[in-house]
Amino acid sequence: MSERGKGEVTLGDAINKLLKAYKLDDKMAEMTIIEAWEEMMGKAVANRTEKMVIKNEVLYLTLNSSVMRDELMHGKQVIIQRVNQRAGFEMIKDVWFG
Repeated sequence: MSERGKGEVTLGDAINKLLKAYKLDDKMAEMTIIEAWEEMMGKAVANRTEKMVIKNEVLYLTLNSSVMRDELMHGKQVIIQRVNQRAGFEMIKDVWFG
């Protein structure tokens, strides 16, 4: 086995650098959150979520249930915590409902 040279990087590191260079790293993190929404929030919330967008550290949610929207408004901190924990960094600071 040969040792890895000092100038070599892993494929994962190279991909991460490429994503950062093209400013796609935030978009990839957003896609990860959207894909994991049902796992993070449960089937009932996921089924009533029509649209999700993350922009300027704010998660914008469009729900098709006013009752669910009211319930989630009271649990904004839980949503923020779950999203940031899943992302591995402070991705959002607030949640807005539409």
